[in-house]
Formats: sequence, structure tokens, C-alpha cells
Amino acid sequence: MPSSPSAQQQTPSIDPRHTRFKMVVRPSPIHRWGVYAGERIPKGHKVIEYTGERISRRETARRSDGPLNYLFTLDDYWTIDGNVGGSGAQYINHSCDPNCHACIVRGHILYLALRDIRPGEELTVDYRFDHNVPKVPCSCGAAACRGTINLKKEPRQPRKLTRGKKSKRTT
Repeated sequence: MPSSPSAQQQTPSIDPRHTRFKMVVRPSPIHRWGVYAGERIPKGHKVIEYTGERISRRETARRSDGPLNYLFTLDDYWTIDGNVGGSGAQYINHSCDPNCHACIVRGHILYLALRDIRPGEELTVDYRFDHNVPKVPCSCGAAACRGTINLKKEPRQPRKLTRGKKSKRTT
């Protein structure tokens, strides 16, 4: 189990302006802090909005060098930094078998419930890091854990033979 956050740190919290459900942030066996449901959250409902400072790709590259960041790519130009003005959603941990998923709607990052979530259950999303970036070990504990937060690289499609001739690759 990862070490729990330092007692000297202020306990993070959820900004109630960005959710209608009761939630609490507390130490997590997955990674440092986690967000836990304080009540039942029905499948399909908006759980919380991921908020923070909107920063450029250049600033994203600069901030991503730190040991701990809460950067969420919004589109090709912008990233949301949950460290600055975050709603608390930045503490939702990764799982290979998540109970929430992210949806971008008109420039807002929303976490929606994939299934009914029980009171006391940790909220999780699949971070789905690109397979081309350095591998990030996963500690979600799910039965179907990939072993890394990164997506698996899709295998290349084999060349198809047509009447004894090689065809061009389609990928």
C-alpha cells in the first residue's frame, strides 16, 4: 500500500459548486488521496466537473515536469490544471475497471457514473494514457488490471495476400 499523505498537508476537499452529490477526499490505497461517494450515485448521472486553470500546451509541457501534477488535456490547445482552482475531481484516481468516465461537453470536463456507485466507494476513471509515453505503473487492484495506466498498443494489421500478390498496408 502506498504511503499515506503527510499529516502536515492540508486535507483536500470537494468544491460543492461542481457536484450535487456528497463526496469526501481521504487517503486511498490506489494513490495518495482518493474521492469517495458520500451517498449513492446513480448510473449515467454527472458526478463532478473537473475544474482548474486553463493553460496552453506550452505551459502544460512546463508544468508536467513536476513530480505530482493534475493536468487534464481538454483539446489540441488547452489543458486544465486541477492544482489551481480544482474542484476536487483531480483526486479521482485511475482504475482499469472504473466506475466513472470523462466526457468533454462545450469546453467542460465532466465525470459521469458508468454504473450505480455505492456510498463509501472510491470514485475512479480510466486515465487511458497514450501507449507512446513512458509506462506508468498501475496500482488499481482491479481483477482486469493492465499493469500500467497506459493503453495497450494496438497490434499492426497483417498484410493481406490477394491472388498471390502482396497488397498495400491499410494502416
